Amino acid sequence: MQSIINHKNCKVLDKGNDMALNDFRAVFLPYCIEKQPDGKYVVLNREYKPVGFKTKEHIKYEEYPICIELKGIGLATAAKLSYKGDSNTDKIYLYNDGCVPTESAEHMKNYLKRLEILAKLKVD
Repeated sequence: MQSIINHKNCKVLDKGNDMALNDFRAVFLPYCIEKQPDGKYVVLNREYKPVGFKTKEHIKYEEYPICIELKGIGLATAAKLSYKGDSNTDKIYLYNDGCVPTESAEHMKNYLKRLEILAKLKVD
């Protein structure tokens, strides 16, 4: 499967575990969606916390009403959502540290295309 969005401009960076929680994007915008054992998904921010959670503490997803069933997540949709065109439906990354949406207009444009696809999915 190939992503409809070019990911060749994404660099592979290792910024370690020193992520900032002082930037809106890192807390409130989706970084990835992760499938749970029951088949539902959690939308996670850059800290791997549910979107909107501003904490570094461990979160047990099952303790919060945050798991959703996303209709239409198949291999083709996963590849379109993934910044690198990966069809894996278990964990779908919308961007990485090499193509952070707030770092360039091109990165933001590509991220917003992926969000447009995600936003049209139905939830239960």
